[in-house]
Amino acid sequence: MQRDIFISVEPQEKRVAIVEGGQLEEFYAERTNAQRIVGNIYKGKVQSITSGIGASFIHIGLPKSGFLYVSDVVGTSAELEENVELVSRRKRKHEHRRIEDVIKKDQEIMVQVTKEPFGTKGARLTTKISLPGRYLVLMPTDNRVGISKKIESRQERDRLRQILDSLNIPDDIGVIVRTAGVERTKRDFVRDLNFLMRLWKRIKISFGHAKAPALLHQEHDIVFRVLRDLFTENVNKLMVDSRRDYKEMLHYTAQLMPHLKRRIIFYSAMEPLFDNKHITEKIEKVYERNVALKSGGYLIVEQTESLVAIDVNSGKYVGKKDKNVEDTLFAVNVEAAKEVARQIRLRDLGGIIVIDFIDMISSEHRKKIFNILEEEVKKDKAKTNILKISELGLIQMTRQRSRKPFESIVYQVCPYCQGKGATKSVQTMAILVTRKARAFLSSNRSAKKIEISVHPDVASRLFNEDRFYIDGLQRHYRAAINIKPEFTLHIENVKIEKIA
Repeated sequence: MQRDIFISVEPQEKRVAIVEGGQLEEFYAERTNAQRIVGNIYKGKVQSITSGIGASFIHIGLPKSGFLYVSDVVGTSAELEENVELVSRRKRKHEHRRIEDVIKKDQEIMVQVTKEPFGTKGARLTTKISLPGRYLVLMPTDNRVGISKKIESRQERDRLRQILDSLNIPDDIGVIVRTAGVERTKRDFVRDLNFLMRLWKRIKISFGHAKAPALLHQEHDIVFRVLRDLFTENVNKLMVDSRRDYKEMLHYTAQLMPHLKRRIIFYSAMEPLFDNKHITEKIEKVYERNVALKSGGYLIVEQTESLVAIDVNSGKYVGKKDKNVEDTLFAVNVEAAKEVARQIRLRDLGGIIVIDFIDMISSEHRKKIFNILEEEVKKDKAKTNILKISELGLIQMTRQRSRKPFESIVYQVCPYCQGKGATKSVQTMAILVTRKARAFLSSNRSAKKIEISVHPDVASRLFNEDRFYIDGLQRHYRAAINIKPEFTLHIENVKIEKIA
């Protein structure tokens, strides 16, 4: 299926859309005034050590100190990522040690950000530095060598292993072959390795000269990261509407992947790129609560503080006449499993995710749905873990993300409903108004006239269906009640004033 990348560069924001077969598969955006720090390398200073949680707090020059767990310190027990197969392990001792044994207060150390600050938490840090290149990831503090498990061909893995053995990699430095390394030549790997080694040398020199806290290396912006990480052989074209970024892309591509240079296209038309490619309308739907399925079913995506819930509904889909109910529901779940994986990537959902598929009696059907979801999730670059489907059709999974969700930047809590997604009904408010009026008149027995200001919809209810209750209050307290519609009032707000 044809895969295209579109990059729109504006003064305030840079956006990236990945489209497959006319469908938006991935969307990324970065504000120019937002400080993205994942991947940055700092010279930090240890501020404090908390033995109870096995962590230390490191001052890196940001408003909030970053935190460093003992497991993220070089020299402690460590494993490569689950999606990396170890090719060779040179001798290096890793131990289970206490944080106070490996880090000292006021010590100056080199750290890299692995997770953005969020809420009250500072950035998560590691001393296990990694420098991603085009085909390799350089690990200057870990001497192990590995190949991405996403490269499935045994023949190709053997070929890459031979290339790794022939590279002049220092004994104290490790590397991982990325998926982009498939079918690349030894020359490509040598070029990439030399580029990364020069970068590491500059970082070490900066560390020696800088005074903590200091930024030693800044990760590239979203345009460069997309070119480096996502512009692979299966991309038909990459189109960008910024001449400056276009030229920089050509320069980088000519150095590391000249065979892909012709696939980079500069978009110069007057009509905005995303409008021309019908991407804008697709982005507008990314954060909608309901997601329609082609079968007539739909998903409901709900985000809470603790988890994300995705509910699968059959909707109007009744299946074919020759199908039984079980087969019909299974067909909806099959489509939903694929769409759920896509929505998780598209929205960059993270943390605990619970998916409630339509109940299926057949254990074979449940197993197939799990396998489909598991296969679709492999397209995701984020680290995920899926638990087996339950008899009720529930699947629990976790997904790790390193950045602040873009939805939280685009949207703010609704000032009207305060994020509840609902307000009190007009009838409920009318009841509350009569209740408040009774309390006010009870405590102000001398009042001969009061004015109640409410939202126009509530006022209409009090003038009509609930007029009987207002008249009853006037008779009981011998006071006139004037209902005043006020358009500027929130539907849940009520103002009561004594007039006479």
